Amino acid sequence: MERSTVPLRADGAAGPPDVPAPKGSASEGQAADGILATLRNRLGSQKFNAWFRRGIRIEVEKEYARVAAANTFVANWVEAHFQADIAEAIESYTGRKAPIVVTIDPSLASEMRKRQLDSQADIVRRTVDGRTRGAATTPAAKLKYRLEDFVVGESNKLAYSAGLALCNGRAGSGPGFRLLFVHGSCGVGKTHLVQGICRAASRRSGKSRLRWRYVTGEQFTNDFVAALRSKRFDQFRARYRRLDLLAIDDVHFLAAKPAIQEEFLHTFDAIDAAGSRIVLASDAHPKLVGKLNEQLVSRFVSGMVVKIDPPDEATRLEILRRRASAMKLRAAPAVLPYIARHLRGSVRELEGTLIKLTALSALSGEAVDVTTASAALADHLARTDSAVTLGDIESAAAAFFGITAADIHSSRRTKTVSTARMVAMFLARRHTQMSYPEIGRATGKNHSSVVLAVQRMEKVLATGGELAWQTPAGKRRMPAAKVVELISGQFS
Repeated sequence: MERSTVPLRADGAAGPPDVPAPKGSASEGQAADGILATLRNRLGSQKFNAWFRRGIRIEVEKEYARVAAANTFVANWVEAHFQADIAEAIESYTGRKAPIVVTIDPSLASEMRKRQLDSQADIVRRTVDGRTRGAATTPAAKLKYRLEDFVVGESNKLAYSAGLALCNGRAGSGPGFRLLFVHGSCGVGKTHLVQGICRAASRRSGKSRLRWRYVTGEQFTNDFVAALRSKRFDQFRARYRRLDLLAIDDVHFLAAKPAIQEEFLHTFDAIDAAGSRIVLASDAHPKLVGKLNEQLVSRFVSGMVVKIDPPDEATRLEILRRRASAMKLRAAPAVLPYIARHLRGSVRELEGTLIKLTALSALSGEAVDVTTASAALADHLARTDSAVTLGDIESAAAAFFGITAADIHSSRRTKTVSTARMVAMFLARRHTQMSYPEIGRATGKNHSSVVLAVQRMEKVLATGGELAWQTPAGKRRMPAAKVVELISGQFS
C-alpha cells in the first residue's frame, strides 16, 4: 500500500515552522512539524505537551490517517476532544480530508513520563478549559446520532424500549416514563441512545417545539463555572431548569464536585417538579459512582435504571453490516461474520476496522477477503481475545472510587487513587489475557509495580480484609471481595 507516514518526533517539539509550509511542498519531516505546530497553536502549549508531546504517533496514509495512542484512556480522550483539531491540521498540509482511525499501541507507553501523565489528569479534572474561559454559556452539542440507526440486540433491548417509552411519555405519566438512567462500559452505545432520544422526542413534539438540551457532564460543569465567574446564575438556571427534556451524558463526571452536585440537585428537582423528562448516562450504576451525593443517588434510582451490556455477536454483525453499507465496503460475504466473531471491542473499534478495510479495498481495487482482513486486523484481533478490555476495567474502577481514568495512569499516590489503581490492575489480570508487562505499559507503570499491586490485592482477599478510601462524607470501608464483585458487575 502506498503510504506517507508522518510520525511525531520523539521529543514532540513543533520545530521552527510557526509559519505553515505551502501545501504539497513540504517533505514528510516538514509536514510532521507543520501538523505539530498547528496543533500547538490551536491547543496551547500546556494541552499540546500533555497529550501530544509523547505517547502519540500519527501516520497519514493514502485514504485515511491513523493516530496511535499509548493506552485506551489517551485514545478515547484524543478521539473525543482533539479529532477535529488533528483532522484540520492534517488537511492544512496534505490538501485533502482523510478519515481518522484512533488505535492503541502499548509500545508508545515507554515514551510517556510521569509529569505528562499527571498533567493529563490535571486537565481532565479541570472544569474549564481554554475554550470556555470568559464564556457565559456553552452551546449544546450538535447531535450526531439518530434513534433509527441504533442497532437493537439482546444487550440493549431493555434500554432501547425504555428510551422509546420516555420519548412517547407526557407530563404526569409517572416517574418511570420521565427519568431514564442508562449505564454501561465504554463503547456500548449510551451516547447514541441518549442523543437519539433527544432527536426523537424533539421531532414528536411537532409544532409545540420541545425545549430540550443535551450536554455532557463536563459541559454542565463548564457552564456552571462560567456562570460562577461571570455572576450570571439567573441565566444559567433559566437555561437548564425551564426545559421539557434535559439529557446529560457522562454524568459521573460530576463526582467529587460537591458544589456542582448541589446545583445539579436543585436543577433536577426543578425539572422533575415541572413534570419534565430527564435522561442520564454514566459508566456505572448510580450507586457505584464514587463521591456522588447520596441525595442525587436516591433521585437517580427513583426512575428507570438500565444497563447496556457489550453487544453480542449477532448485534456486532448487524452493526458491521450497516456501517459497511454506508461506507460502500467491497468485501467477501464471510468477512463481516469473521470480524463479528473475533473482534469483541467497542463500536468505535468495529468502525475503525471497517475504515481500514475500505482503504485496503480502494487501494487494491479488489474486494477484501477473509485472509486479507485477518492480516490487516491482526493488531485489533490480538487485543480482543477477551470480551473485557483494560479500558472497561479502568472506567468501572474510576467511577466506583470517584476519580478519573487519568488518575489511575498518573503518579498520584493518595489513598483513593492507589486503591483504585491496585483494584484495576488486579481485575486486569483476572479478566483479560494481558501479562504484567503489558498492563504496566498500558497504565504507564513498570512490571514490578503491577506484580506488587496484584499480590497486595490477592493477600487482602485471601484474609477477608477490607479496602478503605476517602469520600466527601469521610472515609469509607468495604470488604475487598464486595468491591471486586461490584466493579466486576459493571463490565462482565
